Amino acid sequence: MVRLNRWHRSQWGQIAILILLVFAGRSSLADHYYVPSGSMEFSLMPGDRVVVDKTAYGIRIPFTKIDLIDVDEPQAGEIAVFDSPETRTLLIKRIVAVGGDSVDLIAGRLWVNGSRLTDSVDPVLEVFSRRTGHLNLSDGGGPDIRGLHIPDGEVLVLGDHRGNSRDGRFFGLIPESELYGRAVAIYYSRIEGFRWKTL
Repeated sequence: MVRLNRWHRSQWGQIAILILLVFAGRSSLADHYYVPSGSMEFSLMPGDRVVVDKTAYGIRIPFTKIDLIDVDEPQAGEIAVFDSPETRTLLIKRIVAVGGDSVDLIAGRLWVNGSRLTDSVDPVLEVFSRRTGHLNLSDGGGPDIRGLHIPDGEVLVLGDHRGNSRDGRFFGLIPESELYGRAVAIYYSRIEGFRWKTL
């Protein structure tokens, strides 16, 4: 009976450690995100499941926002996960401008540092240096932005569905330190099932 109790205690202890390690890994290394709305159409669709690299911008102490090691700075065009400054719910949006950039948004289309980002051939494609966004302007472009300068250490985030996204136009800029990670790929689509589409 004593051996059985010790066995149970050791098994429960191992399970507890394993659970703690899984949650610590999700907090600091990698996680997944379920896309609940259409605010990122057509790049992300409702029901998509996305892999998030939580080491993209820095390696953090688990369950905190304290960086142990800085990795990369956020880049325009990346899709990032962060807490809404308004509701503290987890959001996923595109970083469209970083510190030092000047931004205009007119009828849903971006100009950054004086350059128009929408493709001349396909006006719903937004071309960043290393990534492309696929806009949904079926509900218009939402509020415009004129002459916004982004301070160092902050980013502007927008939804690709410009007329149906509560984003930086409403809640303001996001400090880089508030970004949990970068969306890497879609691994499941509600329509197509399991897939791997790099973002």
